[in-house]
Amino acid sequence: MVGWERFREQAPELAAAVRERFDAHGHKTMATIRADGSPRISGTEVQFRDGQLWLGGMPGSRKCLDLRRDGRVAIHSGSDDPDAWTGDAKIAGSAVEVTDEQVIARFADGAPPGPFHLFRIELTEAVVVSLGRPADHLVIESWHEGRGTDRVERS
Repeated sequence: MVGWERFREQAPELAAAVRERFDAHGHKTMATIRADGSPRISGTEVQFRDGQLWLGGMPGSRKCLDLRRDGRVAIHSGSDDPDAWTGDAKIAGSAVEVTDEQVIARFADGAPPGPFHLFRIELTEAVVVSLGRPADHLVIESWHEGRGTDRVERS
């Protein structure tokens, strides 16, 4: 798994497209794994900071407890309404809980008061889906750890 900065070095154009789609909407959707192995979908927000992709959550929240137990995670960028759709991005990998008090303190500014969980996301894949030109087909651009980038067009 690689951090955001390493991914950006390996696939700069795709990383810029992922970042653009993630920045287009404040609210994201995150998938985690429940204790019984079933999926859980939760709303979340992420931050690009210090060359990493971060997410946080309230102490004891189900999504954070999921990540503490099993760090596998997928995050979707959010989406425009169909008539204005410009594309989506998603990443997958592992959430690594950060317990270093100095790192956590840097994120406390702007966070709600009180304790919180903080996770750094290590990537195994990143995907951007958009309309081609002309807008009669989809373009799927992806990066997978160890395989690099790929582009597929689908009608």
